[in-house]
Amino acid sequence: MLERIPSIRKAPDEEYYVPGHRTCAGCGPALAYRLTAKAAGPNTIFVGPTGCMYVANTSYGCGPWRVPWIHAQITNGGAVASGIEAAFKVLARKKKYQGEIPHVIVFAGDGGAVDIGLQALSGMIYRGHDVLFICYDNESYANTGIQTSPTTPYGAWTTFTPSGPKVPEGKKLFPKDNPKIIAHGHPELKYVATASIGWPVDLMNKVRKGLNVEGPAYIHIQAPCPKGWQFPAEKTIEMAKLAVETGMFQLYEYENGEYKLSVKLEKRKPVAEYLKMQKRFAHLKPEHIEKLQAFVDAKCAEVGIMVPAVASV
Repeated sequence: MLERIPSIRKAPDEEYYVPGHRTCAGCGPALAYRLTAKAAGPNTIFVGPTGCMYVANTSYGCGPWRVPWIHAQITNGGAVASGIEAAFKVLARKKKYQGEIPHVIVFAGDGGAVDIGLQALSGMIYRGHDVLFICYDNESYANTGIQTSPTTPYGAWTTFTPSGPKVPEGKKLFPKDNPKIIAHGHPELKYVATASIGWPVDLMNKVRKGLNVEGPAYIHIQAPCPKGWQFPAEKTIEMAKLAVETGMFQLYEYENGEYKLSVKLEKRKPVAEYLKMQKRFAHLKPEHIEKLQAFVDAKCAEVGIMVPAVASV
């Protein structure tokens, strides 16, 4: 069993996601990967579906992992992980493998978890494989040019949802809520959580909790992308914190049919404070912001965040 990490000072010193990658400056997904690998430890196998954390990490035949890693197609991360987990169980049963069964973690972007890869993820959980599936959500198909994905927020500019006279708000659709889709439709699922790179100890402990349960677990990590969201690279952590403080992203665990909040908000900042720091929302008009605020208020209420949004003085 992996022990709970009490503080950032007492986090493991060893790194298993190390220099050698070519991610952008301020890359949120890279930090999410580093924290996940640090929490999981050396007895881990990562499955990496196609996406930013595959392409940027494996350029020129090198990679930044000190643990085994395998590339999967963007469609089949859950299926590849299922096969790895099942193979170790068979080898152990036949006494052809006598070591400690490794942790198996899928680390997929929102395309490989919420969109193209959702079928394989759902099948993995439905069959009850002992795998932790993590979505690092940078809210777009960032690797191929910042196209819209099912987790791109309403109103965001992407190369597929540009704002203009006919569609002034940019993206017209509200985002898919994958943690809730996963949580409420899979009887074999043991653990669901959301996490943020703005709360690193919380993130690492959720990774460890997901690995400690016997059976499938799912964690959805919001990972800000300076390039796609169009904010300065040094503002990544500030952006992650502001997402939670405004309710744009909610931090919680879902176990035994109940939501447990990870961060207690005394007050909630209005979403306008979050939007104004990102050029992807620069075209929005007051009516669009009001529409998004109402959506965020409702999503917060679903998980028990009842404090109203109040503008900073």
